[in-house]
Parts: sequence; structure tokens; C-alpha cells
Amino acid sequence: MKKLVTSIALIAAMAGFGASSALAQEEHDVAAAAEHAAAAGHYPIFKPKNVDWTFAGPFGKYDKGQLQRGLKVYKEVCSACHSMSLVSFRTLEDLGYSEEQIKAFAGEYEVQDGPNADGEMFTRKAVPSDHFPSPFPNKEAAAAANNGAAPPDMSLLAKARGVERGFPTFIFDIFTQYQEGGPDYIYSLLTGYQDAPEGVTVGEGTYFNPYFAGAAALSMAPPIADDQVTYDDGTPQTLDQYAKDVSAFLMWAAEPHLEERKHTGFMVMVFLAIFTALVYLTKKSVYANKEH
Repeated sequence: MKKLVTSIALIAAMAGFGASSALAQEEHDVAAAAEHAAAAGHYPIFKPKNVDWTFAGPFGKYDKGQLQRGLKVYKEVCSACHSMSLVSFRTLEDLGYSEEQIKAFAGEYEVQDGPNADGEMFTRKAVPSDHFPSPFPNKEAAAAANNGAAPPDMSLLAKARGVERGFPTFIFDIFTQYQEGGPDYIYSLLTGYQDAPEGVTVGEGTYFNPYFAGAAALSMAPPIADDQVTYDDGTPQTLDQYAKDVSAFLMWAAEPHLEERKHTGFMVMVFLAIFTALVYLTKKSVYANKEH
């Protein structure tokens, strides 16, 4: 019996040692990568993770349920700092909302309008034709409230953000029609916060994130955590799921006509293939009886 207890204790100790060794090795790898990135002046430290998106590939489509959840995450978390000034409320119809639901949703916001008959600006409840308002009156106010760095507008963030994949990956991207660099980057950033490894110093008021494209750390604190947003459809309320949903939503915000564009592109390719075949057959027919 004593031998059994001793063996169990030894196994547990070895497992604990193995886990701590793996953690130490991982921290060492992060520190080494951070040092290399700083020396080269090239970020991010790690390339974004590749996520399996429903809208990827030539036949990809948006998951409306995911987009609705992403909108909820944006509204309850991101909209406190980030504007989305190029997206109007009425485009939410693409997400499956009815006209009445969109009116009610828009009515939760206030927008500035005017001038009125007295030449003064005033605020009113938003209507479907309005765009998502900014949480700050101007960029200076946004910067003052966020450690001197104004949060970027999220309207086109999923198209504006992305990391070069380098050779030979970008060659394969041509054939796979990879266009998910923005969502991959946003997802990786949201899920990539961690304690700075030993030997890596970050500035006061900044947070280490090896997926940030500008430096080793950024001024935005981890914006979301598990169980912060309530989902009504039973989807897991985890950081990983929140990050996926809001990244997909921001991709839709940046490219709402993605599905139509892919459909048109596919039809064009079919037309070109048929046209090429017809040209080839015509050439064979014209020159069939001519000497070469």
C-alpha cells in the first residue's frame, strides 16, 4: 500500500514538473520571440491564428446567428470606446432583423442633429437611416479618455487590419482566396493578452499582447472576459466565442456584400471558362481544313 501511495505521489510530482517545465519553455519562447521582434523592429511577435470562418473561401457565407451575437458584443462592450460611423442601422436588415426591430434598436441611441430654427444643434433619438454614433464628441476627447490614443473606428477595421503572411503563404492565398486576415488578426488580438514574460518590459498603462501589430504592448486593456455578455441562443459565453463572433460581425460591417461579390465572381469564372472553350472550338473549326 505504501508503495502504491509513493508511486502515485511520484507520478503526480512528475506531472506537475512536466507542466511547469512546459510553461517555462513557453514563456522562454515568447520572450525570445519578443526580443527578436524588438531587434528587427517588426511586429507582431506572433502571426495571427488561422480561424475557420463560415465566410471563407469562394463559396463562403455569413452565419446570421453569429453576426447577431457579434452585434451584441459590439453594442455591450466595444461601442463604449469604438465608433462605427460608416454603418447605418438599416443595414442590420441583412442580419435577419425586421424593420420594427431595427427601429427599436436605433431608438436606443441618440444622435446630434441640426441646426434647428434657432441655429442650434440638438440631440434626438436615432432612426434606421442614421449611422452608429461615436461615444465621444471628437477625436481629441476620445484620445483624452484612452491614455492619449483615440480608439479606431470599427467600420472598416476588418479590412484595414491584417498582417502580411509572407512567402510562400501568399502564393497559396491567391488560389484559396484568403481574405480573412482582418478577422484572424482581431480574434488573435482579443484572445492574445497575457502577462509579459520575464525580461520583457512594457510601458506603464500598456498591456502585453504578442499579436499586436504595432508593438509588444498596447494601451487597450483586455476588453472582454468569460460570461461578460449574455447570449440568448445557448452559445457558450466564453472569451473565445465572443472574439469569434465580434470578429465575424466586423467583417460583415466592412464588407456587407461579400456573399454577392463571391457569387458574381464565381459566375464570371464560369463564363470565362465557357467562353475559352468556345473560342478554342471555333479556332479548331476554322482551321480544320487549312494546311499548317
